Amino acid sequence: MITDKDKTLLNSKGISTENVNKQLKQFEKGFAFMDIQKPASTGSGIIVLDEEEKLMFTDQYRSGIDEGCSVIKFVPASGAATRMFKDMFGFIHANKTKQEELKKEGAIQEFLAHINHFAFSKELAKVSGIDFSDKKAVMDNAVLIVEKLLLPDGLNYGNHPKGVLKFHLEGDKATTPIEEHLCEGATYGQDNEGNVNIHFTVSGDHKELFKAVVNKNMPYYEAKYDVNFNISFSEQKGHTDTIAVNPDNSPFRTEDGQLLFRPGGHGALIENLNDLDADIIFIKNIDNVIPEYRLKDTIQYKEALAGVLYQYQQKTFDYLKQLSDDKEDSLLLKKILNFMQDDLFIALPEGIDDYPYAEKRLHIISKLNRPMRVCGMVKNEGEPGGGPFWGIGKYGEASLQIVEGSQIDMDNAAKQKLVKKSTHFNPVDLVCGTKDYKGNKFDLLEFVDPKTGFVSSKSLGGKELKALELPGLWNGAMSDWTTLFVEVPISTFNPVKTVNDLLRPQHQPESVK
Repeated sequence: MITDKDKTLLNSKGISTENVNKQLKQFEKGFAFMDIQKPASTGSGIIVLDEEEKLMFTDQYRSGIDEGCSVIKFVPASGAATRMFKDMFGFIHANKTKQEELKKEGAIQEFLAHINHFAFSKELAKVSGIDFSDKKAVMDNAVLIVEKLLLPDGLNYGNHPKGVLKFHLEGDKATTPIEEHLCEGATYGQDNEGNVNIHFTVSGDHKELFKAVVNKNMPYYEAKYDVNFNISFSEQKGHTDTIAVNPDNSPFRTEDGQLLFRPGGHGALIENLNDLDADIIFIKNIDNVIPEYRLKDTIQYKEALAGVLYQYQQKTFDYLKQLSDDKEDSLLLKKILNFMQDDLFIALPEGIDDYPYAEKRLHIISKLNRPMRVCGMVKNEGEPGGGPFWGIGKYGEASLQIVEGSQIDMDNAAKQKLVKKSTHFNPVDLVCGTKDYKGNKFDLLEFVDPKTGFVSSKSLGGKELKALELPGLWNGAMSDWTTLFVEVPISTFNPVKTVNDLLRPQHQPESVK
């Protein structure tokens, strides 16, 4: 099925024929659902910090910075904002009768009724030529206004990445998510020399837009916070693209007969993360931002999460250093096993107390010598997001996992019950340690569970196709990490999935009620 022309394409992307054949077989075989055992909950996988502990862990983080820990903020930001404006595109493509209906209810009505409350309103009023204080004019020219918001002859927001859109107002200054991440980085992510390292993953089409926003605004924020920013960018690697297939699992070909490859999802970014070199890595999505003056909770919990990582990692490193000495010390092993079970929530194999000393020691080392992540978890309040569960991981053992809904067999009544009992969800709020106790970087690709990808349904040019999604960045791509879950408040989770999310109080100036 693979032609010489196909091989030229594969070579250009760095994808082997063997890998393509593996992917084609994966479509036929499918992926097993994650075998969830129970939800992670308070006292069973989720840590809840009291006020004293928050302060203590914050101090731990700051002491780590004082001792020279390097820090970087990793921001996945490669997606376009198309889905953010799904209702808007539906509106401009509807017939006139449907448009009149949409103007009276739902997302379009809400958008038009509050059009002056968006940070981009002044700019949109200017390009559309409509006086937004005139409600009748807004309703009469609704289609024109939305077109000017979305299309290239206006603001072109429908084709831009979220990172460069105007999200918030700070006085008269309209700010983008990029700028909000600069603010965050300056408040909790600077090293002991005042350097702030932020890495954005972007698509090649959008890199120049990102650079323009950074170059324009960075001097302002450097002066404001008295820091030095080091901003870097990377793109999803071509060899992580996956082949698309027809419904019958044969390779999908475009009209000119070329094989179709699609980005492998955010799980492909484990390779970008693997390229970074820092002691502490914060991960947060591009759209989960709020205005600077609302950052108090975010800063407090980011530093506390980093402190949890630093303390538990240092303790782990200390134990691994002690274990590097071949001298037998049964009391030390017992102490470490208690730490693994009680503090790191690592499930121990049955009968490990009876293992021979050497076997027990090697098991401990294999479980402790791995990347570590601390993940913020928010109590369920109806927000979307994957959930924290005890699930069967890469080697058939129960461990803490972040599991997406698509990974769970919801036709299984027993699994449905477990999902209903779930108390928390994942807001993508991670702090990671990707070095070992000797200071060497782990190869993060060794800790991916390849069985946790999934197949999704897509279309191109009206033709149905199936796409292969790689194990998600914070799901299967980190399946074999040491994982800690810490409860964080809902105030730290403020994603913008639709344009009208910007009307929520947390995204509005305090003067707007």
